[in-house]
Amino acid sequence: MRVLGRNVLISFWERHANAKSALEAWFDETERSTWNKPQDIKDRYRSADFLADNRVIFNIKGNRYRLVVKVRYQNGIVVVEWVGTHAEYDKKRF
Repeated sequence: MRVLGRNVLISFWERHANAKSALEAWFDETERSTWNKPQDIKDRYRSADFLADNRVIFNIKGNRYRLVVKVRYQNGIVVVEWVGTHAEYDKKRF
């Protein structure tokens, strides 16, 4: 998959240094993956949640952080939309 929005991840881990290694690992693994359907994600990330419009929520670093992406399966693209703490996520509406 081609991941767009790495700058969003970098900006976040500059403020939350303990999230850096987990976000880098997610990024690297995602770039090496091929996701053709939601089940491909669920097979690897059992805790992933799915929203309308091909959006996926990942738990990062033991659910301390949340990552929201949009997946374009047909194009092989993952767009990082948002990353934040679990508490910040609870206040958002997706």
